[in-house]
Amino acid sequence: MSRCSPLPYWAFRRTNVVSDDPLATRAARHLALPQIGRLGQERIASSTALIIGVGGIGCATATYLASSGVGRLILNDFDTVDATNLGRQPLYSPDDVGQLKAVCAADRLRDINPDIEIDVIGNRLDADALSDAIRSVDIVLDGCDNFTTRFAVNDACVAERKTLISGAAIRFEGQLAVFGPDYKSSPCYRCLYMEADESLDNCSGNGVLSPIPAVVGTLAATECLKILAGIETNVGQLVLFDALSGEWRFVGIGKNPECVACS
Repeated sequence: MSRCSPLPYWAFRRTNVVSDDPLATRAARHLALPQIGRLGQERIASSTALIIGVGGIGCATATYLASSGVGRLILNDFDTVDATNLGRQPLYSPDDVGQLKAVCAADRLRDINPDIEIDVIGNRLDADALSDAIRSVDIVLDGCDNFTTRFAVNDACVAERKTLISGAAIRFEGQLAVFGPDYKSSPCYRCLYMEADESLDNCSGNGVLSPIPAVVGTLAATECLKILAGIETNVGQLVLFDALSGEWRFVGIGKNPECVACS
């Protein structure tokens, strides 16, 4: 086995930052990236993201979007914290059991970054309310655990021409895809799943390895930050991760000409 080359000395240098500039301190490592820089970080800071579902995927997504300085987060989840959630949803503690997830998550995220705005929608959104919520944001991240909600979120994103980042996790497997906002040429979530796939519906009966939702949620946050900063990403590509084999697969999603949502 070959040995890794040692990192050059400059890899360990600390960048001097201006202490009275919040953007330059919290986002110092973003500012050092030529693909983001100050302009990209300002775009991130002026953006609004809607997170549907603050479970295992949503916890990781929301944590990194908050810590990265996304200006406004809207958390939508009408579920309450259950003791079985604690192994894979680290925004919650045993004291939160029985409390509304979105409210508890918002409290933790405000501790992580008090400089951003966090709003809570603690009820199930009907079609009109869902469309209104999606219309008001820049990007939507869906980490819910049922196809009914996924299809509804997708249809609203197509109608409002909003970018949708959709993630799922089950057993030892995770998947992520980015859709839109140009649904005339790019596929939507219904192009991938025309009908509900019950094998992916939820982890309560199938089980899930605790870190898998966090892997998917972190990837979702990564794609979100890239898009908000103006970095090109692969739209209409399904990313599949199998933790048992350690394999990653990338599958192109074709636009379905008979799709009931985007065609």
